[in-house]
Formats: sequence, C-alpha cells, structure tokens
Amino acid sequence: TVTSLKMHCGTCALVTSSGQLTGSKRGQEIDRSECVIRMNDAPSVRHQQDVGQRTSLRVIAHSSLQRVLQSRQELLNASQDTVFIFWGPSSCMRRDGKGHVYNNLRLLNQLLPKLKVYIISRIKMLNFDELFKKETGIDRKSSNSWLSTGWFTMSIALELCDRINVYGMVPPDFCRSSSHPSVPYHYYEPSGPDECSMYLSHERSRRGSHHRFITEKTVFANWARTLNIHFYQPDWEPAAAIGAMNSSYTPAPAGS
Repeated sequence: TVTSLKMHCGTCALVTSSGQLTGSKRGQEIDRSECVIRMNDAPSVRHQQDVGQRTSLRVIAHSSLQRVLQSRQELLNASQDTVFIFWGPSSCMRRDGKGHVYNNLRLLNQLLPKLKVYIISRIKMLNFDELFKKETGIDRKSSNSWLSTGWFTMSIALELCDRINVYGMVPPDFCRSSSHPSVPYHYYEPSGPDECSMYLSHERSRRGSHHRFITEKTVFANWARTLNIHFYQPDWEPAAAIGAMNSSYTPAPAGS
C-alpha cells in the first residue's frame, strides 16, 4: 500500500555522520530534541555520549542497504519507533521485480512487519533533482553528480521540522582553509578517509559520478539565511547575503 509519511516535529536534530562529532559530548543535547534524524548506517551504540541514542527518522541510501541489514540487530530490531526512508535511482527502486533494493525492502517488510519503511517515490526523486538545479544552476545528470544522503535528509527535514539543528556539518569554505583540523569522514570509522579529502576529491572530480558535497553545503548555508536551520559542532552561521541575492544563485565553481 502506498501511504505518504505524516510526521511533524517542532525541533529536529539532524545528526550527520561526520568525525566532527567525535568527542563532542553533544549526545544529551541531541536526545532532548523532539525528533532525531540520522543517516545510513550511522550507529549510536558506543557513541551515545557524542551523538545521542534516540532515532526518530533514518534516511538511507540504496548503497547503504546491505550495511543496514548487516547491523539489523542494532539498527532495525532495536528501533520500534524509528521511521526509515530509503532513496535510490529508479533502476533499483522499480517495482516490476527488477528493482533489487525494492525487492529487499519488500522482504524486510515481510520479516519485520512492524517496521515503518518508506521509499522516496520516483516523482519525489525528480523533484529533488529539480531543487538541486534550481538552487545551483547545475543539471545533476549532465554534470555527473549524485545527490548525497545529506541532500535528501536536509530536504526532507525542511518538510517535517519547524527548526533544524544540524550537528557535525562544516561550513562550505571549511576545507579550503589551510588550517582546518583533520577528522575522519565518519565518526564510526576513525581510521577511515579524511573528511576534507573526501569532500574535495568528490567536488572536483569530472570523471564518473560523484557527490558535490561542497556545492550542497553552499546551498544549505544559503537556506539557513532565511530558514530556521542552525549549525553546531562546529558552531557557525552563514555569512550575510551580499546585496539582494535570492535563494537560487550559482555558487562558485568547484575547486575555486
């Protein structure tokens, strides 16, 4: 059955998966929010002090489904009240038996019928593409860009939350300063790749499909000028808009 998600929160904590959160001790503050939003397979077990332990909504990429299933004891079985939203390209979400992610989710639904699982519809996916183009002037497909789980999560949070407190998201120019501290891309993979190296290599790459992490952050910073979005860990505010810039401006090209 197709039902649309009816969820509304006053204050949301949008918890990124960034190594910026390691040692932050933000857990209690995060858990005091009305709703806590997490991404992909980012765990709270063993990291509660920094990232909290409640999860109201988890937004998961098609590419993270297997990892979520591997951690199902922790992420699925223990989460009676969590809503799960899965996103993916139409090729893996199709419902004619050929969409492998959709097939897995149907199976999951049979195994754990109480689980609240939603998928982003094809139409909604196209809307998110349009939003990216409107805000950046960049066509996602022709520029070989993949929208990140962060893009979907922030866009969904804007629909569900009156106020969004984002934890662990750096400002758009953070990685371009020579003095930025080096932190892992994921707080739960301390020996994994460096966050800024990951952002810069994806942002600048022209071959193959890549996330445009810094372009996305430029859009988020722009939204935060007029919408109720606030950034913590690191704590920052977007620079005031120069002149009467509207929300659909083109950020500086990657790597500039």
